[in-house]
Formats: sequence, structure tokens, C-alpha cells
Amino acid sequence: MIPTVVWGTGNVGRAAVRAVEAHPGLTLAAVLVHDPAKVGRDAGELAGLGTELGVRATDDIETALAARPGAVVYAASGDLRPDEALADVVRAVRSGAVVVTPALYPLYDRRGAPPEFRDPVLAAVAEGGGSLFVSGVDPGWGNDVLPLLISGLGSSIDAIRCQEIFDYSTYDQEDSVRDLIGMGHPMEYEPLMLAPSIPAMVWGGQIRLMARALGVELDDIRETLERHPLHAAVRTRTMGEFAAGTQGAVRFEVRGIVGGEPRIVIEHITRIHPSCAPHWPYPPDGGDGAHRVIVEGRPRIVVSVEATDEDENRSAGGNATAVGRLVNAVDWLVDAEPGLYDALDVPLRPAAGRLGRK
Repeated sequence: MIPTVVWGTGNVGRAAVRAVEAHPGLTLAAVLVHDPAKVGRDAGELAGLGTELGVRATDDIETALAARPGAVVYAASGDLRPDEALADVVRAVRSGAVVVTPALYPLYDRRGAPPEFRDPVLAAVAEGGGSLFVSGVDPGWGNDVLPLLISGLGSSIDAIRCQEIFDYSTYDQEDSVRDLIGMGHPMEYEPLMLAPSIPAMVWGGQIRLMARALGVELDDIRETLERHPLHAAVRTRTMGEFAAGTQGAVRFEVRGIVGGEPRIVIEHITRIHPSCAPHWPYPPDGGDGAHRVIVEGRPRIVVSVEATDEDENRSAGGNATAVGRLVNAVDWLVDAEPGLYDALDVPLRPAAGRLGRK
């Protein structure tokens, strides 16, 4: 059994605790939290499992890492604190642990990662013998291994489009939805996540990674952005009211340009209520969320994936599958050589030993 620490108990961390508990090769060694109100609470309670796991949350990072865990699932956000998240991850890698995380966007593609992110990790690997694998929470598999797998089913390919289509009215992360994405703010407000160059910074690594796998050279990575106001006020269960006239929907693309044409595209269509931007695509079943890959070519292939978790919440389901990709890679990484890995290195494997396991 691989002793595993889960660092953070938000949307990603709750799913991580559940995934570690369900994995037959991992054991939950510690849960690290920042909020003093969570210290001392049982991990099972924090993860919404309805049962205690006998592991009490702690804010003592030094003690948790000094115990030399085999793995750390770093589930704290890096959206507004990339430098702090990088420092945390480097600290865990230096302790000798295998670390998996969605928090460090620049490391989605390890070969194209900026030196200021890559070099500290490589130094920590050399010093402590740990490893790092980064994959996105949007989820990463929907923008790398799934489209690349599907691309191998066709005889010719014109373009690959990866879509996330979501209604975030049930999402339990108000700061991100309102301030990072801009929902509920006046239309003149410029949210950080939609500022020029930010989408390409966040998702550009996945574009480069897919281009590398497909053996093509990118001319450029470009962005498009559309925003749509709410025509009437709406109220959400988790975040309260969003006023009429404020931003209610966002649609953007990060485009990998090959031969002057957008050939590899990651598109996000996000609403705070299904009534907003009705002319934009919806999930295939009319529900509140889906991930879809469209391979234009011969044949044309469309694959949609819908996941639910936490009371049939599809936004939570997306988090859970992203976390599953990371947690289920831990035992492979433990057996591999120390290093910095990305999605092209780490195989997606069957859930051995988990069929029928609660």
C-alpha cells in the first residue's frame, strides 16, 4: 500500500480523498487543510463519504511530509497563487513523494514548460527523488488522452475540437465563478481567466502536447472570446443571485494553428443558467454538463462523456474524473523513474481491482 497525502479539501480535494480511499493500492496517510475550521475533522466527513476514515485533517505540512509519504495529491488551487502552489509542489517532490496535481497549468506539456516552472521541479527531483505529473481539472483527459485515442480511429483528420459545456449554477466555488470567470459582474468587468493571453497560457500546454503527439508543427496559438449577459435575474442553489444584465455565459476557444488553419481547438461554453445564450451548444442530453471531442475527418467522430458525482452534479463529476486520472496514475509513477511527467508519458489503465469496490 502506498501512503498518500491529500493536500486540500475543496472541490478537487473531496474527490481526491474518495479516489484514494477507493484505490486498492493506496492508503490515506494524511489530509492537509488551510482552513482552521477544518483542522481535526475526519477526512470522510470532509469528503462527503458519510462515514469516518479515522484520518483527522491537519495544517501541519512539515509533519505530514516528514513521514515520507509515497504520494501527495496536491488539490489546493493554483489559480490565484501559482507561485505558492509551485513552492508547495516542489517541497513535496523534494521530500521524495510522487506528486500529482491539476494546479500548475504551465506544466501540462513538460517539454514546452517555461523554465521558471520546470527548473525548480527538476531540481527537486534530482535532490529528493520524487516525481510530478500534472493533468488538468477541466478535465485533462478530455484535452489530451481522449482526443488522441480517438484520432487513431480515423483514416484522415482535418481538425480536433475538445469541448467543455457546463452550467455552473450548482458549482461550489463562488470566488472562481464570479471573480475569475466573471459571472454576475457587469459586462465591462474583465475577469482574470478571460483576459487576453490567459486562456492560451492555461490551455496552450494541452494544445502543444496534442500537436506533439500528432507530429505537427504549430504556427501559433490564438484565442477567441464571446460573452453574453443574463436577460433576467437568476438564483442558484450554491451562490445566490446573479442580476439581469450581468455576465451570464462565456464561450472561448484556444486554437492551435497549423498551416494557417485552426486544427487543434479547446473550447469552453460555460453558463450560470441554461436560459442564457440559448443559441450556443448545449450538452447532448440537455443536461447541465458534458465533455465532447469532435474529430473532423473521415470518418467524422463525435464522443461525449458525462459524469455525475455528489448528488448527480455533473460539474463535480468532471472534477472526479480529472482526479481519477491523477490518483490512478500514482502506482505507475511510484514504479517509474523519478522525473517530471505529462499525459503522453503516463498511460491510462484499466481500473484493476476496483470493479464492485465501494
